[in-house]
Amino acid sequence: MASISCHRAVPSNKVSLSSSSSALFTTPLSRSSLFSTVSVPSRASRGRISCRISSTSAPPPPSSVNGPAKAGMKDFLHISDFDKATIMKILDRAAEVKAVIKSGDRTFLPFKGKTMAMIFAKPSMRTRVSFETGFSLLGGHAIYLGPNDIQMGKREETRDVARVLSRYNDIIMARVFAHQDILDLAKHATVPVINGLTDYNHPCQIMADALTIIEHVGRLEGTKVVYVGDGNNIVHSWLLLAAVIPFHFVCACPKGFEPDAKTVLKAQQAGISKIEITNDPQEAVRGADVVYSDVWASMGQKEEAAHRRQVFQGFQVDENLMKLAGPKAYFMHCLPAERGVEVTDGVVEAPNSIVFPQAENRMHAQNAMMLHALGL
Repeated sequence: MASISCHRAVPSNKVSLSSSSSALFTTPLSRSSLFSTVSVPSRASRGRISCRISSTSAPPPPSSVNGPAKAGMKDFLHISDFDKATIMKILDRAAEVKAVIKSGDRTFLPFKGKTMAMIFAKPSMRTRVSFETGFSLLGGHAIYLGPNDIQMGKREETRDVARVLSRYNDIIMARVFAHQDILDLAKHATVPVINGLTDYNHPCQIMADALTIIEHVGRLEGTKVVYVGDGNNIVHSWLLLAAVIPFHFVCACPKGFEPDAKTVLKAQQAGISKIEITNDPQEAVRGADVVYSDVWASMGQKEEAAHRRQVFQGFQVDENLMKLAGPKAYFMHCLPAERGVEVTDGVVEAPNSIVFPQAENRMHAQNAMMLHALGL
Protein backbone atom coordinates (compact mmCIF):
# COMPACT_ATOMS: atom_id res chain seq x y z
CA MET A 1 0.00 0.00 0.00
CA ALA A 2 1.13 3.56 -0.62
CA SER A 3 0.59 6.98 0.89
CA ILE A 4 0.59 10.39 -0.70
CA SER A 5 2.03 13.44 1.03
CA CYS A 6 1.55 16.83 -0.55
CA HIS A 7 3.27 20.10 0.32
CA ARG A 8 2.45 23.55 -0.99
CA ALA A 9 5.29 26.08 -0.78
CA VAL A 10 3.83 29.51 -0.21
CA PRO A 11 6.45 32.26 -0.25
CA SER A 12 4.77 34.48 2.30
CA ASN A 13 4.16 32.07 5.19
CA LYS A 14 5.48 28.63 4.13
CA VAL A 15 2.23 26.84 5.08
CA SER A 16 2.36 23.10 4.31
CA LEU A 17 -0.45 20.59 4.05
CA SER A 18 -0.10 16.81 4.17
CA SER A 19 -2.57 13.95 3.99
CA SER A 20 -2.51 10.19 3.98
CA SER A 21 -4.75 8.56 1.38
CA SER A 22 -4.07 4.86 1.54
CA ALA A 23 -7.65 3.99 0.63
CA LEU A 24 -7.11 5.40 -2.85
CA PHE A 25 -5.02 2.40 -3.88
CA THR A 26 -6.04 -1.22 -3.50
CA THR A 27 -3.02 -2.84 -5.23
CA PRO A 28 0.73 -2.24 -4.83
CA LEU A 29 2.09 0.44 -7.12
CA SER A 30 4.73 -0.57 -9.62
CA ARG A 31 8.04 1.25 -9.64
CA SER A 32 7.24 2.92 -12.94
CA SER A 33 4.05 4.41 -11.52
CA LEU A 34 5.76 6.20 -8.65
CA PHE A 35 6.00 9.93 -9.25
CA SER A 36 8.49 11.61 -6.96
CA THR A 37 7.43 15.19 -7.61
CA VAL A 38 4.66 16.88 -9.55
CA SER A 39 5.12 20.60 -10.09
CA VAL A 40 2.29 22.93 -11.07
CA PRO A 41 3.25 26.24 -12.75
CA SER A 42 2.12 29.09 -10.55
CA ARG A 43 1.66 32.80 -10.51
CA ALA A 44 3.48 34.94 -8.02
CA SER A 45 0.68 34.51 -5.52
CA ARG A 46 0.81 30.72 -5.72
CA GLY A 47 3.34 28.25 -4.44
CA ARG A 48 4.44 24.97 -5.89
CA ILE A 49 2.61 21.71 -5.04
CA SER A 50 4.84 18.68 -4.67
CA CYS A 51 3.47 15.20 -4.04
CA ARG A 52 5.47 12.18 -2.95
CA ILE A 53 4.21 8.63 -2.93
CA SER A 54 5.75 6.19 -0.52
CA SER A 55 4.92 2.64 0.45
CA THR A 56 4.98 3.08 4.20
CA SER A 57 1.33 3.87 4.89
CA ALA A 58 -0.93 1.82 7.12
CA PRO A 59 -3.45 -0.52 5.46
CA PRO A 60 -7.00 0.74 4.96
CA PRO A 61 -9.70 -0.27 7.42
CA PRO A 62 -11.30 -3.62 6.62
CA SER A 63 -14.48 -3.58 4.56
CA SER A 64 -16.74 -6.02 2.76
CA VAL A 65 -16.79 -6.43 -1.00
CA ASN A 66 -19.80 -4.16 -1.07
CA GLY A 67 -18.38 -1.54 1.24
CA PRO A 68 -19.49 -0.57 4.76
CA ALA A 69 -22.75 -1.89 6.14
CA LYS A 70 -25.94 0.20 6.22
CA ALA A 71 -25.39 1.29 9.81
CA GLY A 72 -28.37 3.34 10.98
CA MET A 73 -29.92 3.29 7.52
CA LYS A 74 -32.94 1.40 6.22
CA ASP A 75 -34.36 0.32 2.87
CA PHE A 76 -38.01 1.04 2.09
CA LEU A 77 -39.21 -1.89 0.02
CA HIS A 78 -42.57 -2.88 1.55
CA ILE A 79 -44.79 -0.98 3.96
CA SER A 80 -45.19 -4.14 6.04
CA ASP A 81 -41.45 -4.12 6.80
CA PHE A 82 -42.28 -1.51 9.46
CA ASP A 83 -44.55 -1.46 12.48
CA LYS A 84 -47.50 0.85 13.05
CA ALA A 85 -45.56 3.32 15.18
CA THR A 86 -42.87 3.74 12.52
CA ILE A 87 -45.35 4.19 9.66
CA MET A 88 -47.30 6.80 11.63
CA LYS A 89 -44.05 8.55 12.57
CA ILE A 90 -43.09 8.77 8.89
CA LEU A 91 -46.53 10.11 7.99
CA ASP A 92 -46.33 12.71 10.77
CA ARG A 93 -42.89 13.72 9.49
CA ALA A 94 -44.30 14.02 5.97
CA ALA A 95 -46.94 16.46 7.21
CA GLU A 96 -44.30 18.50 9.07
CA VAL A 97 -41.92 18.71 6.10
CA LYS A 98 -44.81 19.52 3.78
CA ALA A 99 -45.77 22.44 6.01
CA VAL A 100 -42.19 23.75 5.91
CA ILE A 101 -42.03 23.54 2.11
CA LYS A 102 -45.49 25.10 1.65
CA SER A 103 -44.49 27.98 3.93
CA GLY A 104 -41.74 28.96 1.51
CA ASP A 105 -39.01 28.31 4.07
CA ARG A 106 -35.94 27.05 2.22
CA THR A 107 -33.59 26.77 5.18
CA PHE A 108 -34.43 23.13 6.00
CA LEU A 109 -31.77 21.31 3.97
CA PRO A 110 -31.21 17.86 5.50
CA PHE A 111 -30.10 16.42 2.15
CA LYS A 112 -27.45 19.08 1.55
CA GLY A 113 -24.30 17.51 0.14
CA LYS A 114 -26.11 14.23 -0.61
CA THR A 115 -26.85 12.62 -3.97
CA MET A 116 -29.54 10.18 -5.04
CA ALA A 117 -29.37 7.81 -8.01
CA MET A 118 -32.80 7.31 -9.60
CA ILE A 119 -33.07 4.15 -11.70
CA PHE A 120 -35.99 4.13 -14.13
CA ALA A 121 -36.56 0.86 -15.94
CA LYS A 122 -40.16 2.13 -16.17
CA PRO A 123 -40.60 5.80 -17.08
CA SER A 124 -42.91 8.00 -14.99
CA MET A 125 -43.75 11.69 -14.71
CA ARG A 126 -44.90 11.73 -11.07
CA THR A 127 -42.19 9.46 -9.70
CA ARG A 128 -39.36 11.33 -11.37
CA VAL A 129 -40.59 14.85 -10.69
CA SER A 130 -41.70 14.17 -7.11
CA PHE A 131 -38.42 12.49 -6.13
CA GLU A 132 -36.15 14.90 -7.98
CA THR A 133 -37.97 18.04 -6.86
CA GLY A 134 -38.40 16.86 -3.28
CA PHE A 135 -34.76 15.86 -2.89
CA SER A 136 -33.66 19.17 -4.41
CA LEU A 137 -35.94 21.28 -2.19
CA LEU A 138 -34.30 19.68 0.85
CA GLY A 139 -30.82 20.43 -0.44
CA GLY A 140 -29.84 17.27 -2.31
CA HIS A 141 -28.94 16.42 -5.90
CA ALA A 142 -30.76 13.68 -7.83
CA ILE A 143 -29.36 11.87 -10.87
CA TYR A 144 -31.81 10.43 -13.42
CA LEU A 145 -30.83 7.10 -14.99
CA GLY A 146 -33.32 6.19 -17.72
CA PRO A 147 -34.18 2.81 -19.25
CA ASN A 148 -31.24 2.97 -21.67
CA ASP A 149 -28.67 4.35 -19.23
CA ILE A 150 -28.10 1.13 -17.30
CA GLN A 151 -30.19 -1.72 -18.76
CA MET A 152 -29.91 -3.36 -15.38
CA GLY A 153 -29.71 -7.13 -15.59
CA LYS A 154 -28.91 -6.99 -19.30
CA ARG A 155 -25.85 -4.83 -19.88
CA GLU A 156 -24.73 -5.07 -16.26
CA GLU A 157 -25.67 -7.35 -13.40
CA THR A 158 -27.94 -5.86 -10.76
CA ARG A 159 -25.50 -6.67 -7.95
CA ASP A 160 -22.75 -4.76 -9.73
CA VAL A 161 -25.02 -1.78 -10.38
CA ALA A 162 -25.93 -1.71 -6.69
CA ARG A 163 -22.32 -1.76 -5.52
CA VAL A 164 -21.11 0.86 -8.00
CA LEU A 165 -23.96 3.31 -7.37
CA SER A 166 -23.49 2.88 -3.61
CA ARG A 167 -19.98 4.27 -3.93
CA TYR A 168 -21.20 7.37 -5.76
CA ASN A 169 -24.47 8.13 -3.98
CA ASP A 170 -26.07 8.34 -0.54
CA ILE A 171 -29.37 6.72 -1.54
CA ILE A 172 -30.85 4.81 -4.48
CA MET A 173 -34.43 4.93 -5.76
CA ALA A 174 -35.50 2.41 -8.38
CA ARG A 175 -38.66 2.07 -10.45
CA VAL A 176 -38.47 -1.34 -12.08
CA PHE A 177 -40.56 -4.14 -13.53
CA ALA A 178 -39.53 -7.34 -11.70
CA HIS A 179 -39.82 -7.21 -7.91
CA GLN A 180 -36.70 -9.37 -7.63
CA ASP A 181 -34.69 -6.47 -9.09
CA ILE A 182 -35.48 -4.20 -6.12
CA LEU A 183 -34.69 -7.04 -3.71
CA ASP A 184 -31.34 -7.65 -5.40
CA LEU A 185 -30.51 -3.94 -5.38
CA ALA A 186 -31.21 -3.73 -1.66
CA LYS A 187 -29.25 -6.90 -0.94
CA HIS A 188 -26.06 -5.65 -2.60
CA ALA A 189 -26.29 -1.88 -2.06
CA THR A 190 -24.56 -0.33 0.93
CA VAL A 191 -26.83 2.71 0.92
CA PRO A 192 -30.61 2.77 1.46
CA VAL A 193 -32.79 1.62 -1.44
CA ILE A 194 -36.28 3.05 -1.98
CA ASN A 195 -38.84 1.05 -3.95
CA GLY A 196 -40.23 3.54 -6.48
CA LEU A 197 -42.48 0.82 -7.93
CA THR A 198 -42.29 -2.81 -8.99
CA ASP A 199 -44.81 -5.08 -10.69
CA TYR A 200 -45.61 -6.40 -7.20
CA ASN A 201 -46.06 -3.28 -5.10
CA HIS A 202 -45.87 0.52 -4.92
CA PRO A 203 -45.20 1.65 -1.31
CA CYS A 204 -44.44 5.28 -2.23
CA GLN A 205 -47.91 5.71 -3.71
CA ILE A 206 -49.75 4.20 -0.78
CA MET A 207 -47.75 6.23 1.77
CA ALA A 208 -48.82 9.34 -0.16
CA ASP A 209 -52.40 8.05 -0.22
CA ALA A 210 -52.37 7.47 3.53
CA LEU A 211 -51.16 11.03 4.09
CA THR A 212 -53.93 12.33 1.80
CA ILE A 213 -56.63 10.37 3.63
CA ILE A 214 -55.43 11.69 6.99
CA GLU A 215 -55.57 15.26 5.63
CA HIS A 216 -59.07 14.97 4.17
CA VAL A 217 -60.91 12.36 6.23
CA GLY A 218 -59.11 13.31 9.41
CA ARG A 219 -57.77 9.85 10.19
CA LEU A 220 -56.55 6.65 8.57
CA GLU A 221 -57.48 4.14 11.25
CA GLY A 222 -61.04 2.89 10.99
CA THR A 223 -61.67 4.26 7.50
CA LYS A 224 -63.20 2.22 4.69
CA VAL A 225 -61.13 2.26 1.50
CA VAL A 226 -62.67 0.58 -1.53
CA TYR A 227 -60.50 -0.10 -4.55
CA VAL A 228 -62.36 -0.79 -7.81
CA GLY A 229 -60.49 -2.38 -10.71
CA ASP A 230 -57.53 -4.67 -11.34
CA GLY A 231 -55.93 -6.44 -8.37
CA ASN A 232 -52.51 -4.99 -9.17
CA ASN A 233 -49.43 -3.64 -7.36
CA ILE A 234 -51.44 -0.77 -5.88
CA VAL A 235 -53.79 -3.27 -4.25
CA HIS A 236 -50.85 -5.28 -2.91
CA SER A 237 -49.48 -2.20 -1.16
CA TRP A 238 -52.89 -1.39 0.28
CA LEU A 239 -53.00 -4.93 1.64
CA LEU A 240 -49.52 -4.60 3.13
CA LEU A 241 -50.57 -1.34 4.81
CA ALA A 242 -53.66 -3.09 6.14
CA ALA A 243 -51.35 -5.63 7.77
CA VAL A 244 -49.92 -2.76 9.87
CA ILE A 245 -52.62 -0.08 10.29
CA PRO A 246 -56.22 -1.04 11.19
CA PHE A 247 -58.78 0.00 8.58
CA HIS A 248 -61.36 -1.66 6.32
CA PHE A 249 -60.02 -2.47 2.87
CA VAL A 250 -62.14 -3.83 0.04
CA CYS A 251 -60.91 -4.78 -3.42
CA ALA A 252 -63.69 -5.08 -6.00
CA CYS A 253 -62.35 -6.70 -9.16
CA PRO A 254 -63.53 -8.98 -11.98
CA LYS A 255 -63.15 -12.72 -11.53
CA GLY A 256 -59.68 -13.80 -12.53
CA PHE A 257 -58.15 -10.39 -11.73
CA GLU A 258 -57.92 -10.74 -7.97
CA PRO A 259 -54.76 -9.65 -6.12
CA ASP A 260 -52.02 -12.12 -5.20
CA ALA A 261 -53.54 -14.75 -2.91
CA LYS A 262 -50.49 -14.96 -0.63
CA THR A 263 -50.56 -11.21 -0.06
CA VAL A 264 -54.27 -11.30 0.73
CA LEU A 265 -53.66 -14.13 3.19
CA LYS A 266 -50.78 -12.24 4.82
CA ALA A 267 -52.99 -9.21 5.37
CA GLN A 268 -55.85 -11.29 6.72
CA GLN A 269 -53.65 -13.36 9.03
CA ALA A 270 -52.12 -10.20 10.49
CA GLY A 271 -55.50 -9.74 12.17
CA ILE A 272 -55.19 -5.94 12.04
CA SER A 273 -57.74 -4.90 9.43
CA LYS A 274 -60.95 -6.11 7.86
CA ILE A 275 -60.02 -7.37 4.38
CA GLU A 276 -62.54 -8.19 1.64
CA ILE A 277 -62.08 -9.33 -1.95
CA THR A 278 -65.29 -9.16 -3.98
CA ASN A 279 -66.58 -9.11 -7.55
CA ASP A 280 -69.45 -6.70 -6.77
CA PRO A 281 -68.37 -3.03 -6.93
CA GLN A 282 -71.87 -1.68 -6.23
CA GLU A 283 -72.11 -3.47 -2.91
CA ALA A 284 -68.46 -2.85 -2.08
CA VAL A 285 -68.58 0.96 -2.20
CA ARG A 286 -71.50 1.42 0.19
CA GLY A 287 -70.36 3.42 3.20
CA ALA A 288 -66.89 4.02 1.78
CA ASP A 289 -64.76 6.90 2.98
CA VAL A 290 -62.62 6.57 -0.16
CA VAL A 291 -63.31 5.04 -3.56
CA TYR A 292 -60.06 4.33 -5.37
CA SER A 293 -59.36 3.45 -8.98
CA ASP A 294 -56.42 2.76 -11.29
CA VAL A 295 -55.97 1.99 -14.99
CA TRP A 296 -57.24 -1.41 -16.07
CA ALA A 297 -54.10 -2.16 -18.10
CA SER A 298 -50.83 -1.10 -16.49
CA MET A 299 -47.56 -0.43 -18.28
CA GLY A 300 -46.45 -3.67 -19.89
CA GLN A 301 -50.07 -4.85 -20.26
CA LYS A 302 -51.20 -2.57 -23.06
CA GLU A 303 -51.54 -5.48 -25.48
CA GLU A 304 -54.32 -6.69 -23.16
CA ALA A 305 -56.10 -3.34 -23.07
CA ALA A 306 -58.92 -4.22 -25.50
CA HIS A 307 -59.63 -7.52 -23.77
CA ARG A 308 -59.56 -5.92 -20.34
CA ARG A 309 -62.04 -3.23 -21.39
CA GLN A 310 -64.53 -5.98 -22.13
CA VAL A 311 -63.87 -7.95 -18.95
CA PHE A 312 -63.95 -4.84 -16.73
CA GLN A 313 -67.35 -3.60 -17.89
CA GLY A 314 -69.30 -2.68 -14.76
CA PHE A 315 -66.17 -1.70 -12.86
CA GLN A 316 -65.96 1.89 -14.08
CA VAL A 317 -66.12 4.46 -11.30
CA ASP A 318 -68.87 6.79 -12.50
CA GLU A 319 -71.25 9.23 -10.87
CA ASN A 320 -73.77 6.49 -10.07
CA LEU A 321 -71.17 4.40 -8.25
CA MET A 322 -70.04 7.43 -6.25
CA LYS A 323 -73.67 8.08 -5.25
CA LEU A 324 -73.84 4.56 -3.85
CA ALA A 325 -70.71 5.31 -1.82
CA GLY A 326 -72.43 8.30 -0.24
CA PRO A 327 -72.00 12.09 -0.20
CA LYS A 328 -68.96 12.01 2.09
CA ALA A 329 -66.91 9.60 -0.03
CA TYR A 330 -63.75 10.93 -1.65
CA PHE A 331 -62.43 9.73 -4.98
CA MET A 332 -58.75 8.85 -5.38
CA HIS A 333 -56.67 7.71 -8.36
CA CYS A 334 -52.92 7.15 -8.50
CA LEU A 335 -52.74 8.55 -12.06
CA PRO A 336 -52.32 8.55 -14.98
CA ALA A 337 -56.04 8.10 -15.55
CA GLU A 338 -57.77 7.00 -18.73
CA ARG A 339 -60.81 9.20 -18.43
CA GLY A 340 -63.85 7.53 -19.85
CA VAL A 341 -62.40 4.06 -19.21
CA GLU A 342 -61.86 3.15 -15.53
CA VAL A 343 -63.28 6.50 -14.35
CA THR A 344 -65.47 9.17 -15.88
CA ASP A 345 -64.29 12.72 -16.41
CA GLY A 346 -67.07 13.95 -14.14
CA VAL A 347 -65.79 11.91 -11.18
CA VAL A 348 -62.20 13.10 -11.64
CA GLU A 349 -63.33 16.73 -11.75
CA ALA A 350 -65.92 16.50 -8.96
CA PRO A 351 -65.49 18.52 -5.73
CA ASN A 352 -64.92 15.33 -3.73
CA SER A 353 -62.08 14.22 -6.01
CA ILE A 354 -58.71 14.52 -4.27
CA VAL A 355 -56.51 13.04 -7.00
CA PHE A 356 -54.33 16.14 -7.33
CA PRO A 357 -53.62 16.68 -3.61
CA GLN A 358 -52.89 12.95 -3.66
CA ALA A 359 -50.39 13.43 -6.51
CA GLU A 360 -48.68 16.30 -4.67
CA ASN A 361 -48.33 14.19 -1.56
CA ARG A 362 -46.08 11.77 -3.41
CA MET A 363 -43.29 14.30 -2.94
CA HIS A 364 -43.95 14.92 0.75
CA ALA A 365 -44.39 11.27 1.69
CA GLN A 366 -41.26 10.30 -0.21
CA ASN A 367 -39.23 13.04 1.46
CA ALA A 368 -40.23 11.62 4.84
CA MET A 369 -39.44 8.08 3.69
CA MET A 370 -35.97 9.16 2.59
CA LEU A 371 -35.34 11.06 5.82
CA HIS A 372 -36.23 7.91 7.71
CA ALA A 373 -34.11 5.70 5.47
CA LEU A 374 -31.08 7.96 5.94
CA GLY A 375 -31.61 8.26 9.68
CA LEU A 376 -32.08 12.03 9.49
